[in-house]
Amino acid sequence: MKKPILVVMAAGMGSRYGGLKQIDPVGAHGEAILDYSLYDAHEAGFETAVIIIKEAIREDFMETVGRRLEKCPMEIRYAYQEMDKMLPQGYPIPSERKKPWGTSHCVLCAREKIGDAPFAVINSDDYYGKDAFRVIYDFLSKAQDGEKYHYAMVGYQLGKTVTDHGSVARGQCEVDGNGLLTGIHERTRIEKYPGGIHYTEDGGESWVDVPEDTTVSMNFWGFTGSFIPEIAARFPNFLKNVVPGNPVKAEYYLPVTVEELLSEGKAQVEVLHSADHWFGVTYAADKPAVVAALAEKTARGEYPRNGLWEK
Repeated sequence: MKKPILVVMAAGMGSRYGGLKQIDPVGAHGEAILDYSLYDAHEAGFETAVIIIKEAIREDFMETVGRRLEKCPMEIRYAYQEMDKMLPQGYPIPSERKKPWGTSHCVLCAREKIGDAPFAVINSDDYYGKDAFRVIYDFLSKAQDGEKYHYAMVGYQLGKTVTDHGSVARGQCEVDGNGLLTGIHERTRIEKYPGGIHYTEDGGESWVDVPEDTTVSMNFWGFTGSFIPEIAARFPNFLKNVVPGNPVKAEYYLPVTVEELLSEGKAQVEVLHSADHWFGVTYAADKPAVVAALAEKTARGEYPRNGLWEK
């Protein structure tokens, strides 16, 4: 069985954040959140990482994160998500479209770098915690498809993943008594308010409350090699049937692909849990709290004081 690979989605431009979150320093020696994720992943057992970026940020990325990762003991492979990549021959890109096609398309763009190995997927700008990487690596080291594909996700409590500074997008999960995912609903605008947490799907005309302990997806998935052929096969249908309704912003999301496989009875997804607290930088105002949290972890000895990749 092939060893698990870590796939890092770092192609987003950080529009709500106001800059390139992928390379923004949060550590004392200039480290980005991505550096901490790779450090934790390597400790958990991952030996190879595929980092997906866009050509537009390649130079800046390589001069900052890429240069630091030359000292990383993992094998680092790079893939590139571009709007015209992996499209069916002759597909006409809408003239007003300015960005690629979402997270499932992002993973599809790394197909050649991943091969048929089992792999975990993370966002580059989310801090998931050491325990999360350990549980997903342990799962992937043993996972095998049977009558159904055998996948996993690391779930987090919604209340531990929202920000005080604006809305967030989360995959709201339904989990059965056996710890299996039975449904996932992509909520693109979830916000805190004085009475709790709620979401809207109609631009704020109406709101639905969500309990703080609701399990949500933070795009930390574990897949066997069967997943990439599935997203490849479904991509043309997305382009044909979804994009025309919203040619500027329609996105081919990982949670939506997983939901389709669940509804068709083709996959089962174990919901794994981590004891760690998630944090991230959706907005620039989130950054000070992330910097402080990582400094505290470093002071406790969870990370080396002289830099993550220094011997």
